Amino acid sequence: MSAAKPIAIAIASGKGGVGKSTVAVNLGVVLAQRGSRVGLLDADVYGPNCHIMLGVDRMPPSSGTRMNPAIAHGVRVMSMGFLVKPGQPLAWRGPMLHSAIRQFVNDVEWGDLDYLLVDLPPGTGDAQLSLAQTLALTGGVIVTLPQQVSVADAQRGLELFRQLKVPVLGVIENMSYLSLPNGERMEVFGSGGGAQLAGDTGVPFWGEIPMDPAVRAGGDSGTPVVISAPNSATGVALTQIALRMVAAADAQIAQQLNEFIPVEVVE
Repeated sequence: MSAAKPIAIAIASGKGGVGKSTVAVNLGVVLAQRGSRVGLLDADVYGPNCHIMLGVDRMPPSSGTRMNPAIAHGVRVMSMGFLVKPGQPLAWRGPMLHSAIRQFVNDVEWGDLDYLLVDLPPGTGDAQLSLAQTLALTGGVIVTLPQQVSVADAQRGLELFRQLKVPVLGVIENMSYLSLPNGERMEVFGSGGGAQLAGDTGVPFWGEIPMDPAVRAGGDSGTPVVISAPNSATGVALTQIALRMVAAADAQIAQQLNEFIPVEVVE
């Protein structure tokens, strides 16, 4: 990591299969499209796929002892997927996972970043603890589906951020509904879970992201939906959420600065 500290935001879900990595990738691309210098650290060491969604399968040669991230769609990305063969499982215990995350933070030539997004694995375990010990996080973001099972796990992820003294910036509801050809909404996973979680925990709700086949196609092809279909309902929702994330991070930094500004004593 360079001397200039970026705004570091961890994106978590507590539960797998909610599209957290897809959200992280698209938010990173939106920020890059707006001129920001963006890094994406895929901390899901056991199931890395951010590099696939960005359309890269290898990183550039190392600079001495430091690794260089790959760059795709303006985003600098580092993933365990670059370091293991496709399909190769990793059966690592906690200390090895901790070492890998520390290396991804400290031994990668990220350059001067404005934002570093961290895609966390599901659950509330070693990866989350290691990241909080290694990187000064500006805040965390929670992604959930509308269904109650997802909300319950997402709340655990949210409360872990709070235990680790990481401010929770916002809640995102993914796969909120599917638009049918007749214009109706099919709520495949129920409705209202994201807003409920935000309300129950006092965290801002950043909005709903609808289901869209273009998201799957973009993830498989390496062209995120904010590039392939920016004017779709999903593309617009992700762009709006990225702007809310920027505003929330700026507000959090301003609050931290106000808390630590020394008061001049006038004698």
